[in-house]
Amino acid sequence: MTTNTANTTHTATSAPSTDFAVSDAPADVVRRQYLASAAGDLEALRATLAPDVEWTEMAGFPLAGTYRTPDGVTSHVMEKLAQDWDGWTAHDDTYVVDGENVVVLARYTAANKATGKQLAVRVAHHFVVRGGRIVRFEQFVDTALVRDAMTN
Repeated sequence: MTTNTANTTHTATSAPSTDFAVSDAPADVVRRQYLASAAGDLEALRATLAPDVEWTEMAGFPLAGTYRTPDGVTSHVMEKLAQDWDGWTAHDDTYVVDGENVVVLARYTAANKATGKQLAVRVAHHFVVRGGRIVRFEQFVDTALVRDAMTN
């Protein structure tokens, strides 16, 4: 679906393009990030991030804060999630693209290692992609559901 309002084009799409593996289009870069994360391929994930990336995990989330640099993001977010959760996966369901902005409606699924509780929670992610790299990320999630899965 594409709408044009006040000279701004908004495109909603359920999937990136078929050549997303080599494309610098914002949705394609974001899709590569999700695939790398799901595969635990931190090198490929870092390749999607700009050197000066700002990655913000929501206040109230166990890893809340803003992380910078590809190494900072993977060491303070992805590696920590792997320490505390089995099978942590962000499932990218729907993409909404507006120029360099990509909003992804997604789901997190995992099992907390300490409690054994399953997590299944809806999330929204806002990415800004420039020059084929993610320069900014912001997470929106029901942090109470995440905390519940971490509490006996």
